[in-house]
Amino acid sequence: MAQTQMALDSLDFDGTVALATKVAPHVDILEIGTPCIKHNGIKLLEVLRAKFPNNKILVDLKTMDAGFYEAEPFFKAGADIVTVLGTADIGTIKGVIDVANKYGKQAQVDLINVADKKARTLEVAKLGAHIIGVHTGLDQQAAGQTPFGDLALVTGLKTGAKVSVAGGIKAATVRQVVDAGADIVVAGAAIYGAADPAASAKEITGLAHGNNAGAAAGGFNFLPWVIAIAAAILAFFLYNNLNKPADTAVDGAAVEQQVEGAVDATTEAAGAAVEATAEATTEAAAAVEAAGTAVEAKTDGLVGAAKEATGQAE
Repeated sequence: MAQTQMALDSLDFDGTVALATKVAPHVDILEIGTPCIKHNGIKLLEVLRAKFPNNKILVDLKTMDAGFYEAEPFFKAGADIVTVLGTADIGTIKGVIDVANKYGKQAQVDLINVADKKARTLEVAKLGAHIIGVHTGLDQQAAGQTPFGDLALVTGLKTGAKVSVAGGIKAATVRQVVDAGADIVVAGAAIYGAADPAASAKEITGLAHGNNAGAAAGGFNFLPWVIAIAAAILAFFLYNNLNKPADTAVDGAAVEQQVEGAVDATTEAAGAAVEATAEATTEAAAAVEAAGTAVEAKTDGLVGAAKEATGQAE
């Protein structure tokens, strides 16, 4: 499961707070984008921190110098994560990591425009960078670039640091980046540019978290049919064996064997259906168990009825 991060890039203070209010219940991390924090300042962070105590907040400072000095006020004001550019001096990067550790927070090293991403990733990971940011910028996206190649490189290094990925991520590509090893999926335009930002955020977070409720719900549509077929088969056997002429001997053992055979077949079919559905989503486990219990209870009851009836016939 990956976390989701929503990039708030507007320069409008009130508009940013309004958008955050819509999406905060549906994402894990609220990001105050670089243009947004430059224009609105630390006051915006303080407002968002007060309004959304359950969300982590990332301040995308993209620090290039004076790492400790620049990042500290934002950690004090409630930021959980602050970014520093991977192209910065190693001393600057270390300063942001050190101040993050001082406040029990996290430093993210942004690899945007880093020429040797492998070497810099290994270097900052040794310093204790908490998050490595694979980032294809807006201008690079406009030129047709994507973050997928860099993501594969960074996750393949297995440094132990979390990996964040940003750069044109949308619902259609969320699973691709999660399967590639991303720990944090950053979405911006895919959410704030949507007709319904809250719905878009919810969809993207559901995919990042590994939810597939629709598939699970659809899968259970056939369970009532499985139960109905099981009941019909058992009823057929009961009808044929319990309505024989009175002078005809009823072989109770044979009837019981037939009933149990039908139960085994139908229960196996129901079990296979339940198992296939359960594999679609872990959230369906409770429903699978309930359905299985219902099938078992129904078949046990019918078997008992069959045994009792055959005993009476004998």
